[in-house]
Amino acid sequence: MADARVSTDTIPPAPAARRPKKKHPSGDRLSAGLMLFGTALALLWANSPWGSTYHEFWELHVGLTFGDVEVTATLHEVVNDVLMTFFFFLVGLEVKRELTIGELTERSRAIVPIVAAIAGLIVPAALFIPLGAMVGEADAWGIVISMDTAFLLGALALIGPAFPKRLRTFLLTLAVVDDIGALAVIGIFYSGTLQLIPLAAAALLMGLVALVRFVPAGRGLLYAVLGVALWVAVLAAGIHPTLAGVAVALLIPVFPPRRADVEHAAELTRAFRESPNPQYAAALTRSIRQSLSINERIDMAWRPYVAYGVLPLFALANAGVHLSPEVFQEAFTSPLTWGIILGLVVGKFVGITGATALVRATGKGQLAPGLAFHRVAGGAALSGIGFTISLFIVPIAIEDGELQDLARVGVLAASVIAFFLGWAIIAIGDRLRPPQPVGAKLARPVDPERDHVFGSAEATCEIVEYGDFECPFCSRATGSVDKVIEHFGSDVRWVWRHLPLDAPHPHAQEAAQAAEAAGLQGRFYPMARAMFANQDRLERTDLFAYAEELGLDLDRFAEDLTSPDVLRRVQDDRLDAEVMDLHSTPTFFINGVRHIGPYDSASLIRALEAARPDPPAL
Repeated sequence: MADARVSTDTIPPAPAARRPKKKHPSGDRLSAGLMLFGTALALLWANSPWGSTYHEFWELHVGLTFGDVEVTATLHEVVNDVLMTFFFFLVGLEVKRELTIGELTERSRAIVPIVAAIAGLIVPAALFIPLGAMVGEADAWGIVISMDTAFLLGALALIGPAFPKRLRTFLLTLAVVDDIGALAVIGIFYSGTLQLIPLAAAALLMGLVALVRFVPAGRGLLYAVLGVALWVAVLAAGIHPTLAGVAVALLIPVFPPRRADVEHAAELTRAFRESPNPQYAAALTRSIRQSLSINERIDMAWRPYVAYGVLPLFALANAGVHLSPEVFQEAFTSPLTWGIILGLVVGKFVGITGATALVRATGKGQLAPGLAFHRVAGGAALSGIGFTISLFIVPIAIEDGELQDLARVGVLAASVIAFFLGWAIIAIGDRLRPPQPVGAKLARPVDPERDHVFGSAEATCEIVEYGDFECPFCSRATGSVDKVIEHFGSDVRWVWRHLPLDAPHPHAQEAAQAAEAAGLQGRFYPMARAMFANQDRLERTDLFAYAEELGLDLDRFAEDLTSPDVLRRVQDDRLDAEVMDLHSTPTFFINGVRHIGPYDSASLIRALEAARPDPPAL
């Protein structure tokens, strides 16, 4: 192999090499911090000498006039009914994304948090109802069923456990199911008497929203106009208007990036690099936007405004409880307050941990590799932080103002207790059983007798790629690997292992078998490159056509394609990937250590240079 090298002058330095890395608060932590600030400000305001102005301010009326039509609402209603619609809209986008392309599409991974979340809805309500009934507020059980996703993730970021990704994913899945349950409860149990004509209008508008995806242009504006009209119709129908945001979100399409769109964006990038001009710039910007679903684009664009604006404002408008000694004394002896604390703190913890243990014991589901049970228990305790939706339901479920204050005291107290309980469980558990990274190192060393090695067995640099022949990103990564090989020459070797992603790539499994069958005739990498060059044509007839072009014995190829040995080799790679908790392609290991970050040729070359063993001392 020729030792052609890429000049290192053309490789940009890593960002960390250009300037010291500054520490910034994570988005989750910053959002939770702003909500906490809003809560503290509301409490200070409500308990200051000017405390009476707190409620007076939020009860101020604002309005819009259109000719003879006048629409008015209090500032509190603007926050809770209008601005919070955007929060529930983002929740709906997340629910749709998880159900379509996220964690909830994989039954084996999702079954544990789904069952745990359902138990986390039922057990708190069951614990609250007897105590709530003692003050005639048994119907207020909706206050204790929902966790606060923003505060939950912010609390996890604040605690900062080592290797938190698996726990965060588990809690996000839990939160999505929890949100579905909470939204259903609001829609069914906490809406007014239904009005049929506005309800029919809302149904018609939802049908129009569903058809927007087929409009060639201007979809964003149409979603906005129809969304506002749906909000008005839902309000007139007697349903809480924030659910209009959820309805619109669930009707907005979501899809993974399509290969054709990504390739088109790449072509426009090359054209713009060769001839920079406004036309190419506009076309490239439009192409990149269209390669992502509108669900993801809206979520990315709006989430900062909701996380850093709407939610802190909601906290400011709802957490202003007058904490006089009398209120504390009454709350301390109130069954309502203790019912909320019991439901959120004990109910969430018992429901989630108990259901998780039960599902694992029955063998119906398993936790992700590396996720210890004590962390699930800590996450279950943190789920008792029921701030946003709990405070949201308080004025809907309880009419009496004094009881509302007692309920808010219960929500705030439960959130504080849940945070410190979750922190203690995670900290003590991690001390007793220190967490270990999953998939940080290659589970099975490269075996030249078994693996498909491209390059010299004596090479000091090694790339192991877990990939999928139908994955467009694997195809592009192969070009990056080619440049790496040009740079290092005979001092690098490339090893391919299979990780077919069956759901998005229905032909990936058989393509992997075809590569193995070709490998039995010494043509593994030529067959791999033929399939990468024709990713949109991987039917069985296409695979045989490529085998014929490579001069393979077709009878033997046909026999090997479905042979037990070939199936076992592909399955062995799958099992290795499962042990390391790999679930995306391509995934690279550099000299046995998992590569995190970009996989362009420059990044891979830097990673290999850093991992290169020092030469022996003379």
